[in-house]
Amino acid sequence: MELDFFRASFLAILQGLTEFLPISSSAHIILPKELLGWADQGLIYDVAVHVGSLLAVLAYFRRDIAALFSAWLQSCFRGRHSEESRLAWYVVLATIPAGLTGFLMKDYVEQYSRSMLLIAFTSIFFAGLLYVADRVGRQGQTLQGMTLKSALVVGLFQVMALLPGTSRSGVTMTAGLFCGLDRKAAAKFSFLLAIPIIAAGGLLEGVELARSGLAAQWGMVLYGLCLSALVSWLCIHYFLRLIERIGFMPFIIYRILMGLALLAVYLVRLP
Repeated sequence: MELDFFRASFLAILQGLTEFLPISSSAHIILPKELLGWADQGLIYDVAVHVGSLLAVLAYFRRDIAALFSAWLQSCFRGRHSEESRLAWYVVLATIPAGLTGFLMKDYVEQYSRSMLLIAFTSIFFAGLLYVADRVGRQGQTLQGMTLKSALVVGLFQVMALLPGTSRSGVTMTAGLFCGLDRKAAAKFSFLLAIPIIAAGGLLEGVELARSGLAAQWGMVLYGLCLSALVSWLCIHYFLRLIERIGFMPFIIYRILMGLALLAVYLVRLP
């Protein structure tokens, strides 16, 4: 696909927003293709905008990541344990279920990733689940009070993000709220979990890209990477402040409307 400036910008902004907001990236990616008839943007551009999101979360949480990684190394090689090393281990353990499941079920996930009906229903269902979690969760714990059980629950919930329309960030925040984390802690743990997931996905796509030997519009690729990184950084920054004040309700309503829109398009196209 030959990307023009508008499509490159649109797709990079879309990636930057939907990677971290609890609104489902798959629901948004399918709409331009189905409604506007856009061709696939290509693997190279897809990798670039995901790398942009990865760079943004690494930059935003750089101090936290440095502290967690240092504490994790101290825990591994010197037996020195701390709150930071415990949290680092929680990130590792919570990543394993989705990582293994995604690797084993990669072909199955790709097969159903374009199912508009599935994306519509999962978008609505998991919006409702987020609403329940935001209303009934105790929301009294910070990340420092997080337990191993909570981390494993969040990790298991993250497996459900393999269903198109679920939203990885949305379902992990939902799990965090159910486990008693406050909104900011649930969101921050979700963002930390995004790092190994995005990195692993980018690595697999990068290997596939290296094997394919595809040519690319490198100027557009670099532009998309930078724009995705900028939008992702701004998204993380303002989202953390927004949910502390008003909660998740705007995103819940938006997801329900998006799911209903997809369902309407699907029904209109029925023979």
